[in-house]
Parts: sequence; structure tokens; C-alpha cells
Amino acid sequence: MARNYKELEIWKLSYDLTLKFYKITNKFPENEKDNLISQIRRASTSIPLNIAEGCSRRTKLSFLQFLTYAYGSLKELDVLVLLSKDLGYISKEEYNELNEDIDKTSRKMFKFMSFVEREKFFSWFK
Repeated sequence: MARNYKELEIWKLSYDLTLKFYKITNKFPENEKDNLISQIRRASTSIPLNIAEGCSRRTKLSFLQFLTYAYGSLKELDVLVLLSKDLGYISKEEYNELNEDIDKTSRKMFKFMSFVEREKFFSWFK
């Protein structure tokens, strides 16, 4: 049975995070279009996409693999947002807000992965 990813808090958080990153990168310099903007958008989009794709998998191990990809993309964003601040593309306040959002989503993702590992998530859908 496929799980409805749109009901998952981590999917909702990651989708909102993606929207924030798309909006904030609109003000980046044009010369970053093929580099930093592209990397940020790819990494942020990867998170809800991997959660959604993982929900279609039939085994716990396969689902966890996609959640691990999503978690890795969150860690990429952590570095990319720091780089954006240090290059002066975002303010310290914007950095703090985005960093807090990444941290919150990362913590919830890690907890959810632990929940899935204990098989409670799969029994919940049966």
C-alpha cells in the first residue's frame, strides 16, 4: 500500500523549505544562476522529492534509503546557506532563519528515520 507523503510532517516542512529557497535565491546575482542558485534549488527540491518517492517503495529498507538521500540533501543545504551568507548573498538574519529551518527539518527527519527503522511507521499504514 502506498503511503500518502503529503500527510507527513517532514514532507510538509521540506516542501515549505524548498519554497523559501526558491524565493531567496531570486535575489542572488545572475552570475550564480548556473552554480550556487542551481545547487541550492536542486538540493532543496531533492528533499520532498525523495520523501515522496520513498513512500512508494514497498520495503522498509528501500524507504529508508530515500529518506537517507533526503537527509543528505539537508546537510548539503546547511553548507550552501553558510556559503551564501559568507559571500554576502543573504543577511545574517536570513541565514539564522534558514539555518533554524534546516536544523528543525533535519532533527525531525532523523527522528522519523528512527521511527521507520523500528517498523512502527509501516504497521501504522496496515
